Amino acid sequence: MTVAALIETQKSRLTPAERRVADIVLAHPHEVAFGTVAEIARRASTSGATVVRLATKLGLEGFSALQSVVQSEVALRLRPAAERIREHLPNDVLAQTLAGELDNVQGTIEAAEPGAFDALVQVVADPARQVLVLSGDASRGVGLMLFDALAMLRPGVTLVEGTDVRVSRALAEVAAGDVLLALDLRRYERWVLTAASLARSKGAVVAAFTDSSLSPLAELASYVFTVRAASPGPFDSHVGTLAIANALAVGVAIRLRGSATGRLDAIEASWTAIGALVDG
Repeated sequence: MTVAALIETQKSRLTPAERRVADIVLAHPHEVAFGTVAEIARRASTSGATVVRLATKLGLEGFSALQSVVQSEVALRLRPAAERIREHLPNDVLAQTLAGELDNVQGTIEAAEPGAFDALVQVVADPARQVLVLSGDASRGVGLMLFDALAMLRPGVTLVEGTDVRVSRALAEVAAGDVLLALDLRRYERWVLTAASLARSKGAVVAAFTDSSLSPLAELASYVFTVRAASPGPFDSHVGTLAIANALAVGVAIRLRGSATGRLDAIEASWTAIGALVDG
């Protein structure tokens, strides 16, 4: 039985403090897997004894046992697709995918700290800052969506991709205060980490959308949003990443409503003028 299932069976018996610890276990499994009792207690604004009590209520022999179970679950999620496809795959694909993706979206959005999210929206919406979007190959589709949305809302948005020459050229004009939005999940692409490191060294504000607050990408970032990427199949899910990226685009649209309205009107008029789209 998974940790999430254990918590579900015991949730009616949990105290408010134990529920806060359980929320940390569900929303930030990597921190539980590699953290300490004191760190988890501090994150949940409670005591170490409460952390241990939660583990006991879940039928485990203390925090070490809880940590071991969480580590095993994290390890299963991080295995390469070449390993996962050799395992038994689900029979009811639609039902298991639905349950998994709902959990990915909910877990990703709930893990986002509202203050950090609002602060990132503010800097991304600042027209004085250049915004750059880069992503690993697996999450490239989400990166493109985020780039397109932001580029329609404001000027000064760049998609960082391509050869080393093209990436370096895009980063050449990064100035202090600019914003780099980086998306990547384990196993992390070296060029993404290198680009993020270079942007940070030039004073850019780096925001990471990644699977762990302990990832090498997160270590380079001022803002970190952890995403859930569990899947019943061999490939990671990017639905949670898409959800938080879409939330960012919505936040920027709200903040730039005045200028973005005129910009979107102009884009729509251009599409109409050339008959680019067909209603049907």
